Amino acid sequence: MSDLTTLYRPVGQAELDLIEASNWEEFPPRLPEQPIFYPVLNEAYAVQIARDWNTKDPASGFVGYVTRFKVRTDFVEKYEPKVVGAASHLELWVPADELKSFNSNIVGKIEVISEFTSTQRSTPACRPTNR
Repeated sequence: MSDLTTLYRPVGQAELDLIEASNWEEFPPRLPEQPIFYPVLNEAYAVQIARDWNTKDPASGFVGYVTRFKVRTDFVEKYEPKVVGAASHLELWVPADELKSFNSNIVGKIEVISEFTSTQRSTPACRPTNR
């Protein structure tokens, strides 16, 4: 069995709904204005995005979720980690047209490990995780 790399992805409500619709097995295709899929390499950075950005974003439903998933290392190592701010702000830049292949290299289920809401959200977040 190949080695696995754990990655994280902060998402808003709409993206989480699409992940759930896939039976927690894949990330949805990117929209035309989203040419890159950005998984992150550490939980702290994913939490920062979900908590500090998604909860202030109407397009995210004023909610942020941190998802965690495992991907085959031999596949994902072709993407060079990018530092996009502080040294801990590490992302992989996966072109949108490679997302189907990326998804096929996810091993196991995508899981929600954290949830953050804003007071601007009209309904409380109460979603069971898929652990």
